[in-house]
Amino acid sequence: MSEPATDLSLRCSRPANLMEVCGTHSHALARYGIKQLLPSGVRMLSGPGCPVCVTPTRDIDLLVALARHEGVTLCTFGDMMRVPGTRSSLSLERAIGADVRVVYSPMEAVEYASADQARQVVFAGVGFETTAPMVAVSVLAAAEAGLTNYSVLSAHKTVPPALSALMEADDVRIDGFLCPGHVSAVIGMQPYEAIAARYRVPCVVAGFEATDLLRGLQMLLDQIDAGKACAENAYERSVRPEGNLHAQTVMAEVFEPCDSEWRGLGRIPDSGLRLRSKYACFDASVRCPMVVEASQDPPGCRCGEVLRGALLPEECPLFASDCTPAAPVGPCMVSTEGACAAAYRYGDPTEVQVPAEAHNV
Repeated sequence: MSEPATDLSLRCSRPANLMEVCGTHSHALARYGIKQLLPSGVRMLSGPGCPVCVTPTRDIDLLVALARHEGVTLCTFGDMMRVPGTRSSLSLERAIGADVRVVYSPMEAVEYASADQARQVVFAGVGFETTAPMVAVSVLAAAEAGLTNYSVLSAHKTVPPALSALMEADDVRIDGFLCPGHVSAVIGMQPYEAIAARYRVPCVVAGFEATDLLRGLQMLLDQIDAGKACAENAYERSVRPEGNLHAQTVMAEVFEPCDSEWRGLGRIPDSGLRLRSKYACFDASVRCPMVVEASQDPPGCRCGEVLRGALLPEECPLFASDCTPAAPVGPCMVSTEGACAAAYRYGDPTEVQVPAEAHNV
């Protein structure tokens, strides 16, 4: 990998802040040691691409309240289990008797609902455009089966509005986006073309192997050197310009855009997905309305700043001391896609290297 990295340095004529939007990219960059190979003027920022991390504390509290509800079976992906809410977590609720089940697909939750129709089965709908089509299919399957005990608490989010929000934030400067491969396989290239044109920021979609990432970074730096800002695809084997039209159709059939709250980014217009009114009977917020007390992030947790690139994981006072994967304080250390978990696992927590010219500008 040394040759491509050297080539990158040759193409970098000025300092640049590049954001890897995807949590899987964060881990791949750290695992392959690519960040350490980049020239000093190029700085990578982790973005809001971990679905667990960007889910706000209030949504965790809602899921905890649902788990406590009599007669409810709550199904979720595993990463959500240990994310702390204001007063509890799904893992703790299961330990004290709640029926919380880890699934690998929302269709497993539909199967639970079909097998025991005396219980209300709620799926925790957390994720981006990669997850939402699968959840939409589960709703259509439940409708076709005539199930009246399956519902979704939708906390889905869409990536392009978050990129726009980041470009309009005043506490971080981004010179280029390394865009997520999985999400892009669904949405295609058009959303990035609009962002590149509006904000004059290069956007390059990349895959997840070391060569994919190096190629994507090279394309970003080439654009910056040339003063260009356009959307390019470095992951052609998986991402088509138009995206996955079938997935888009299924998602649009079940969901419609809505405003959504993001951890660290606040409320972003049209960045969430809620069930359309024709599928309201599968909406857990309608079927099992919950009232929760005021939510509060864990004391000292600065995951919100990490998620918008305003803080490096190693800069957080809790990093690797009061907050570790074994005893995480915030979601960025909990999730396998979290930036803090990646920095802890692959970096040297005793070293904090912050280029002076690139932070909080």
